[in-house]
Amino acid sequence: MTNRAELPSWGVDLVHSSVGFTVRHLVVSKVRGKFARWTGTILMDEHDLSRTQVDVTIEPASVDTGVEQRDNHLRSADFFDVEKYPTMAFKSSRVEKAKDGSLRLFGDLTLHGVTRPVTLEVEFAGSQKDPWGGLRAGFSARTSLDRKDFGLTYNQLLETGGVVVGEKVDIDIEVEAVKQAPVAAGAAA
Repeated sequence: MTNRAELPSWGVDLVHSSVGFTVRHLVVSKVRGKFARWTGTILMDEHDLSRTQVDVTIEPASVDTGVEQRDNHLRSADFFDVEKYPTMAFKSSRVEKAKDGSLRLFGDLTLHGVTRPVTLEVEFAGSQKDPWGGLRAGFSARTSLDRKDFGLTYNQLLETGGVVVGEKVDIDIEVEAVKQAPVAAGAAA
């Protein structure tokens, strides 16, 4: 893996970024949600994306599906158990570039006290100078996971068959990253 000090740091512009999810409800519909509080750091050379390293921390207590009662249930011990597990985290391990230019970002997701490998399909939208003289880059990433793999097993059976909450969770991430100014070696933090 590339030495972290060799790569430029990019901060996530949270105003123009989102971490969302979709899960089946009652087998027939989908519920969408997002996390309002999260942080991320990207170490990236925009000319060689295969060297990219990503660290993200999410506060599951910030879950927002637009329904307060459902959000409170998601925060409870039935699901995220935010009192016991106040954060979830993703740390990348490597990036592969496909022939079509798309990227696969491999890493470990820690959720509900369980760490498992995940792979995100990533589209790099390019980089652009902003009106304030900074450099920004955009990414869209998607993956699916089985929530039971992370110990999120709560459910109710329906009398007609099926369950109230689907096991497959689709994750959709939009990131606008801002290249950070280099910090001189030995500079005080």
